[in-house]
Amino acid sequence: MALDSETPLNSLGFAKPPSETRVVVAMSGGVDSSVVAAHLADQGYDVVGVTLQLYDHGAALAKKGACCAGIDIHDARRVAEERGFPHYVLDYENIFKDAVIDEFADSYLAGATPVPCIRCNERVKFKDLLETARDLEADCMATGHYIQRKMGTNGAELHSAEDANRDQSYFLFSTTPEQLDYLRFPLGHLPSKDATREMAAQYGLAVADKPDSQDICFVPDGNYASVIEKLRPGAVEPGEIVHSDGRVLGQHNGVIHYTIGQRRGLGIGGLSEPLYVVKLDVDSKQVVVGPKELLATRTIPVREINWLGDEAFTSQKEWHVSVKVRSTRPPREAIIRPLSDTTAEVELLTPEEGVSPGQACVFYESDGSRIFGGGWIWRGY
Repeated sequence: MALDSETPLNSLGFAKPPSETRVVVAMSGGVDSSVVAAHLADQGYDVVGVTLQLYDHGAALAKKGACCAGIDIHDARRVAEERGFPHYVLDYENIFKDAVIDEFADSYLAGATPVPCIRCNERVKFKDLLETARDLEADCMATGHYIQRKMGTNGAELHSAEDANRDQSYFLFSTTPEQLDYLRFPLGHLPSKDATREMAAQYGLAVADKPDSQDICFVPDGNYASVIEKLRPGAVEPGEIVHSDGRVLGQHNGVIHYTIGQRRGLGIGGLSEPLYVVKLDVDSKQVVVGPKELLATRTIPVREINWLGDEAFTSQKEWHVSVKVRSTRPPREAIIRPLSDTTAEVELLTPEEGVSPGQACVFYESDGSRIFGGGWIWRGY
């Protein structure tokens, strides 16, 4: 639709009335996406709610009576019924298993610390679900993520959420420019999660006080190892806990039970110095421990880079930005040196502890809120 200079843009950026603007809302059953759907419906948009059934908690945990995704689906459907817009449930269990769960298990077995939520956004929500939204002839797709989409001189840009405590940019770095053109994030400008819950209460939503989910959706009790052992029977093998100086300090029941930087629960008490996991050697089945200073990392190899800058990634030899190497860490000053369109070496100006293969390295504007994309940390060989 050609823009008419006399037609004002609606709140989603289209030059037509909300009633003529169809928006698919990805509804998880939680308060955030429910508020997005209710708010857009209240503004008069042609809202279509879609919930993905991605997993079965009962199957994931291999026990009866486990919480299942049915509760979230029920909550999403109830919001749609009360607010008067259509709601669809799509069975994405096979896609989710192939695109997210299998890689999660294999990555852990390979000694990495994966972030499946990023892969889910990249390979399921912003890929297959986004195509479904297009099939439904929606003008855009909206989600409950806390991140901002702003229009710049070269098109849509990704920016951190107004509330730094809720910001989800780390999990959305792989959003492509094409996806960003189509996506909307109505909650990113809110000052706090309390503001979202207040809106939920104003709309009379039953999920207004629903707790936030804390764990990976298919690992609801936080026990990654038990899920991996079920997904890959017999793949977890015992081995030695070895000091960085070569001393054998004990035995372990599988590398998957450990993460880089871990200090507690190593099972090697009675030592005079505090020891941390500094390396996971899957090939030799060794968990290597050592003093804290061995955790400090300055150079990080990064691959599968998604670049969101205005110029080509390889157009400069160096990019001076800030980076996050874990979702809970603040951005730190760094220099990115591109090696190709999708690989780079990242130099941290101040060494970081606990940098782990499988985590993301996300690029931020040093003196602003813009996200320039990011990539995946790997071992570099």
